[in-house]
This record gives sequence, structure tokens and C-alpha cells, in this order.
Amino acid sequence: MRFFEGMSIDEIIRLANAEKPKVFSPSVSECYGIFPGFADVHVHLREPGFCYKETVESGTRAAAHGGYTDVCSMANLNPVPDSLGTLSPQLEAIKKNAVIGVHPYASITVEEKGEVLSDMEAMAPFVAGFSDDGRGVQSEEMMRAAMVRAKKLGKIIVSHCEVNSLLNGGYIHDGEYARTHGHKGICSESEWRQIERDIALLRETGCAYHVCHVSTKESVALIRAAKAEGLDITCETAPHYLVMNDSMLREDGRFKMNPPIRGEEDRVALLEGVLDGTIDMIATDHAPHSAEEKSKGLAGSLMGVVGIETAFPVMYTLLVKEGILPLEKLIDLMSVNPRKRFQIPDHGSFCVWDLNAEYTIDPKQFLSMGRATPFDGMSVYGRCILTVRGGKAVWMDI
Repeated sequence: MRFFEGMSIDEIIRLANAEKPKVFSPSVSECYGIFPGFADVHVHLREPGFCYKETVESGTRAAAHGGYTDVCSMANLNPVPDSLGTLSPQLEAIKKNAVIGVHPYASITVEEKGEVLSDMEAMAPFVAGFSDDGRGVQSEEMMRAAMVRAKKLGKIIVSHCEVNSLLNGGYIHDGEYARTHGHKGICSESEWRQIERDIALLRETGCAYHVCHVSTKESVALIRAAKAEGLDITCETAPHYLVMNDSMLREDGRFKMNPPIRGEEDRVALLEGVLDGTIDMIATDHAPHSAEEKSKGLAGSLMGVVGIETAFPVMYTLLVKEGILPLEKLIDLMSVNPRKRFQIPDHGSFCVWDLNAEYTIDPKQFLSMGRATPFDGMSVYGRCILTVRGGKAVWMDI
């Protein structure tokens, strides 16, 4: 990571191409910054099956716009990639249309139904890991079997942790906002209880295990203890969980995602987890839907918001500039740590940011087909002006 003051952007780009700098500067001059290309281990590209929401091309262009040069794409597609035959359409779309590196997940179970394991052996050479994201694997026996098989294959289990029997029709956090406004709440236990179960299975199997979109204080405590025990566990959280609490909700589908934005105690615990290394990485859970699907308020809209074009500016503005999180730590969370855990080479990638650029987030300017973001209208700093992967500019705004 390097910072530059008093240099033209052309000079900075020439230096970046020559050095591909990754050394940390002891003092931060807020001007242009060159960072290693970001890696997001949790995005939904929606192709095949849901191209009216997003495509591999639109999603990867949006990612490049946000400084990302690699993403891992989730398996809740149609067809679900649960065999080599059903994985192939996604691999073909990636090969044909991706402008950055895309590392797909295969499902843990057939059609993500939690009943029969997918053909993990056949797909292992082509995927970043196995995930039934969007659904928790409800059966303890099924998750144990998946962990055993993943361990043999040298692959990671990437778990959406949710106990269906505890949901009770909820769709936002079971907190003060839900009670005050007459909404059905999702309790925190629905997340942490399955993490607790999986940690016990992890002790048995010794597989590599990663927890998606951690949102509760109890989850952070469980993962912190598991790491202290020496278990092979990592986790992620998303920008909206780090800077928002449920008092900030509005009667708008752009505030609805799963897991939901939780209470202030949870937000503080997540920040503590980021700072002490319990939380390894920031992922966006970029989940585009159509405007109609997000137009039905908190109760009726589909779960999911977009975030791959706003992650760095939001984190930089609300955490780094406020002195809560060192910039070096943010780069670790967005690039270094995810690449290390998921064995994603950087291919000499980097991104250049104008850190003095201030603007208002406007979803109409997104390259993603999705527009629903809780950060709509927020004033932020940091504009990506160049993203390079493998010696090729994949985004440029100069």
C-alpha cells in the first residue's frame, strides 16, 4: 500500500505498473492510494438462472468499479451447481463474460435442499469451496458428512448459519424497531446456535470451515473461543453490520437482508471482532434483485442488498477517517486475508483510489443491475479511478 502527494495520476499509474506496491506507509497522506486488488469471498452473480437481477458481466464490472479483482460467487443459482453438469453453465459464463477473476462455490447438498450431498469429488478441482448459502444445513448428520468429505478433498466449507425452526416468519432483527413498528423479528439465536453446532462438528472432523455474514455478538464470542482452541475456522462480516444498527432501519426494502442488521451491542461486538482478529475479512454479500422485488417494504421485499461498489468508500469514510480502524487493517480485511484463506492469487492486481474525492452514493451510477443499498444518499470519501488485474485495466475513471 502506498500513498502519493504532489504527483499526477499518470505518474502514479506508471509507478504502480512498475512496482505494484504492497508496502505499508508509516504515515498516511490522504491523496491517491494504491492498494492490492480487493477480493470478495461472498457475492451473488445470479447467472445462470436469474439474469434479470445480475449477470456475470454486470456483476464483475461492478466489482472492478469497487476495486475488486477477484470474487467468489455463491451457488444459489438455477441450476444449482451440485454436479459437474450443473456447474458447467456457470463456468462457461465466467470464462466468456467475467472481466475479473471469479471463483465459484459449488453447493454442499443437491439443490441446496440439505438432504443429499452434492457430487463434491467431481466439482472440487473447479471451485473455491462448498456452500449452501441462502440456507443453513439443518441436519447435523449431513453437515458432519460434508465436513468429512471436504476435509478429504482439501476444500473449505462456507456456511450460511441459520436454524429454520427459530425463524418464526421473521424478516428483520428481533429488536426494538421490530417491536415498535409491528414487524416479525429474527432472533439472534437462529444464527449463533448453528455456529455452535458446527464448531462442535469442526472439533470432530478438522475440516477447514468459514462462517458467512456474521451479525451477532454471540457469534463473535463463539468464533473467538474456537480460534483460541486452535480450530480451523474463519469468518466474515459485511459493511452494513459494522456501521448500522436496527434503529437506523426504514420502511424500505433496501434495508432488508439476511441476516438482518442487528442491535447496537451486536455492531460494537463486530467492530471489536474486526479489531482483535476474530473476524478475518469483510465481504459484501452483494445480492442484487430487481426493482420490483425490492419495492415491497420490509415485510414484502426479497432479502438482499448490493454492496460491491460501496464497500471501500463506506468503510474508509465511517471507520478509517473516524479513527476506528487503521487503513492497513482495512486492506488486510478486504484483500490480504481473503486471498490467503481461499488461496486466491493476486496476479499482480491493484487498484488506485482518489481518497480526497467526496461524493454522494447514487445507485443510478452503479454498474450492477441491482440498486437496493442502505447507503443510498450517504456522503462518502474515496473514488476508485483504476483497477488493474494481470496487467490489464478492468476499470478506469480518469
